[in-house]
Amino acid sequence: MTDNSLFLIDIEKILREKASKYYKYIPAFLISYLKRIAHQEELNVFLYESRDKLGVDFLEACMGFLDIKVEVKGEENLPKDGLYTFVSNHPLGGQDGVALGYVLGRYYEGKVKYLVNDLLMNLRGLAPLCIPINKTGKQSRDFPLMVEAGFRSENQLIMFPAGICSRRKRGVIRDLQWTKTFIVKSIQTQRDVVPINFNGRNSDFFYNLANFSKALGIKFNIAMLYLADEMFKNRHKTFTITIGKPIPWQTFDKSKTPAQWAEYVKNIVYKL
Repeated sequence: MTDNSLFLIDIEKILREKASKYYKYIPAFLISYLKRIAHQEELNVFLYESRDKLGVDFLEACMGFLDIKVEVKGEENLPKDGLYTFVSNHPLGGQDGVALGYVLGRYYEGKVKYLVNDLLMNLRGLAPLCIPINKTGKQSRDFPLMVEAGFRSENQLIMFPAGICSRRKRGVIRDLQWTKTFIVKSIQTQRDVVPINFNGRNSDFFYNLANFSKALGIKFNIAMLYLADEMFKNRHKTFTITIGKPIPWQTFDKSKTPAQWAEYVKNIVYKL
């Protein structure tokens, strides 16, 4: 295995490639700050040390690195046979994905896949578990085919239908609108839907920054830059994962639109 096949975080390289026109104007102190909030050095040490771990083994290494413990409630609701769509709220943006993939990955002997942002494909240890989603750029034409292939595969599917992690609105921390994809595809492939509630939250700073950016009309998701920092703030914690009873795919009939059914499942998740 060659080291050049290993993805390491390189803030300067990302800025050079993604903001080439502006790179020479970015002050050194700002680059240093971005490296610090991205925890570049610490994460690169971990990525190097866990370079031989793939799939669920990589998630287990992440659990150890972040010192995450999970308490699972409703484990008896996990189906033994068949293929399912597991949908969860997305309160953290880091630990929730790792912990949920680890719990389900161990239970289903590694036969799980996430539908996730294509950026995560850069993490070699995680890549075997990912179906990359990118609705813009080169992959946009392939997006429906990749999702279709995921739902037609022999894997359990894990989805965070909100797409981004939860926000705080009028004092309540909750996902934004859930997309309807999991409803439409679960009906087509006759997969029952298993609702999951992940109990956790990010810092007040994170929610305030997200709301401030939105109020200013900034389209770029500035809060996303701080997700690694939030992940480190949430180290050494125990999280509760509550698994609900599977919802038969036949439930999602014509009495509601797919978007309304997505909201229906989201409400079930928040009642768990």
